[in-house]
Amino acid sequence: MSSEETTDPTTETESLADSPSAGMERSTERRGTGRTVIEAQDINVYYGETQALSDISMSILEGEVTALIGPSGCGKSTFLRCINRMNDLIDSCRVDGRILLQGKNVYDDDVDPVALRRRVGMVFQKPNPFPKSIYDNVSYGLKIQGYDGDIDKRVEESLRGAALWDEVKDQLDSSGLDLSGGQQQRLCIARAIAPDPEVILMDEPASALDPVATSKIEDLIDDLAEDYTVVIVTHNMQQAARISDKTAVFLTGGELVEFDETNRIFENPKSDRVEDYITGKFG
Repeated sequence: MSSEETTDPTTETESLADSPSAGMERSTERRGTGRTVIEAQDINVYYGETQALSDISMSILEGEVTALIGPSGCGKSTFLRCINRMNDLIDSCRVDGRILLQGKNVYDDDVDPVALRRRVGMVFQKPNPFPKSIYDNVSYGLKIQGYDGDIDKRVEESLRGAALWDEVKDQLDSSGLDLSGGQQQRLCIARAIAPDPEVILMDEPASALDPVATSKIEDLIDDLAEDYTVVIVTHNMQQAARISDKTAVFLTGGELVEFDETNRIFENPKSDRVEDYITGKFG
């Protein structure tokens, strides 16, 4: 179906009856301010001679959860890592184009990547707590940047923000490595929000977790969107349908094929390729 074609809404509904959002209702009302926080303009990424992303342009709004979905190798994580310049750590990687954070190009020469990552925190696929105490995991970044506020208070606020405080408040001196997988991931989220970033990037944060821990992470993401802009990569289309306000569909060739409100993407996509992906015809 092309964007120009007129289709019978009944046919549309039937064709997507088995889509991830079938029978699901969003648990949250529309949120956010409508202000653009991140704007990608013609982003092309190369690993050596191989192009990983092709002409990606999109705007991410403040206070919303934006999901990036698509098959393996389509560039979702590469795009995520462009936002806080994590790709700078890969020698063979070259990024062309502009990513504006609050109107400032993060690739300008006068932007310090370390300072940028304080404003744009990141949570990775596998929990990666430091081999330190729970307290030191959360306070580490604050101490490194010379935070002059009440560190104890900020640690508690961050653990509460990550829905972990009640479970660990009596064992803050225990190693973060002694926690369960789901607790470790929430500890990493607490560490990411401790510097009070504007944006939180999440690269498949629940893919290594069991269903109960995954549910807690999803509930937490919904809570975090009250205070932060969240961008999440997920292979789980049902998860994207449940937790996100907007969804970007990346397909083979590093192409952003469609970007729209999540309900529209899953119920009435404009692109045949997106419909085929969502209904499982490929990918």
